[in-house]
Amino acid sequence: MNIHEYQAKELLAIYGVPVPPGGVAYTAAEAVEVAKRLGGSGWVVKAQIHAGGRGKAGGVKLVKSEAEVAAAAKAMLGKRLVTHQTGPQGRDVKRVYVEAACDIARELYLALSVDRASGRLTLIGAAEGGMDIEELAARSPGKILKAVIDPAAGLSPFHGRRLGFELGLTAAQAEAMVEFVTALHRAFLELDAALVEINPLVVTGEGTLLALDAKMGFDDNALFRHPQIVALRDEDEEDPIEREAAKYALSYVKLDGNIGCMVNGAGLAMATMDIIKSSGGSPANFLDVGGGATRERVTAAFKLILSDPNVEAVLVNIFGGIMRCDVIAEGIVSAAREINLHVPLVVRLEGTNVELGRKILGQSGLAVIAADDLGDAAQKVVAAAAEGG
Repeated sequence: MNIHEYQAKELLAIYGVPVPPGGVAYTAAEAVEVAKRLGGSGWVVKAQIHAGGRGKAGGVKLVKSEAEVAAAAKAMLGKRLVTHQTGPQGRDVKRVYVEAACDIARELYLALSVDRASGRLTLIGAAEGGMDIEELAARSPGKILKAVIDPAAGLSPFHGRRLGFELGLTAAQAEAMVEFVTALHRAFLELDAALVEINPLVVTGEGTLLALDAKMGFDDNALFRHPQIVALRDEDEEDPIEREAAKYALSYVKLDGNIGCMVNGAGLAMATMDIIKSSGGSPANFLDVGGGATRERVTAAFKLILSDPNVEAVLVNIFGGIMRCDVIAEGIVSAAREINLHVPLVVRLEGTNVELGRKILGQSGLAVIAADDLGDAAQKVVAAAAEGG
């Protein structure tokens, strides 16, 4: 689960991470009121969406008068912002964050994330922050600094101090980095975060450290422990199909292809998508119905796949262990009859009650294309999608 920048800053501030003062606004008039409350002679108006690259897309404006605050907010609110992370469809801006401007001497990058290679929490830093951090990582990966945190020893002051000196900070600023990283680490652990990214982390003209931007993502499996985090969810920023899938405890991720996939088991789902790609097709989704899915969940999963207008063929790939093939078959038949199946359906079933499952599909009257193995299934569904498209 992700949250907005202003929400992340409110949470991080509780843990002692220094952030500029600001306030959220839903109208241009509210944005002006926030600017008045903050005082000063300069502000930054930021579009609030769950995507990076806002600055390059016109979603971040530095303004110097209340009239400019109103104009910037009006230009963003209700508009669709397209960045390199949103894709061409963009995201609708429904709120802006008005923040006090600050004197920026340097822009750095700082993040905490779980490194899958080591299986450990990793502190990441770079001497160049801001809008082009992705380009820096691609162009000069050696400039990205990493420190793996041992789970037994935990974070130590030397992690922040060493990072500070490697980033070229003064001794006093390196000590401030220790406090900054310590606060960030505590927030990460206590809130069960999956990512905390500060980009940019700025050194002000006075030499202090400030989180000028903040991004936070959370482990969905731990949200039951954090109702205050769940309350921050903005469903408008989530894919409606993925949101519906969560209601049925289905693992669904929308992709850009045209072949819908329903599989049991994450590993098998990944293998299914890989073999579709290697056969010349493109998967429209990742969907794992799980090992103990009911007929109702399978029906819901099938409906979700077909609710995607890009889907031109469906591949059901089930290896029945805990999940019985007859339950899958009943769910497919139920869903297909409810929504009037209109695309080719390729089914590969193996495992528990496989003969019963095949019998249910065979007697259903559905135009099911049977597959002998995964390779055969992939070739048939790619051909069916091409023929139907």
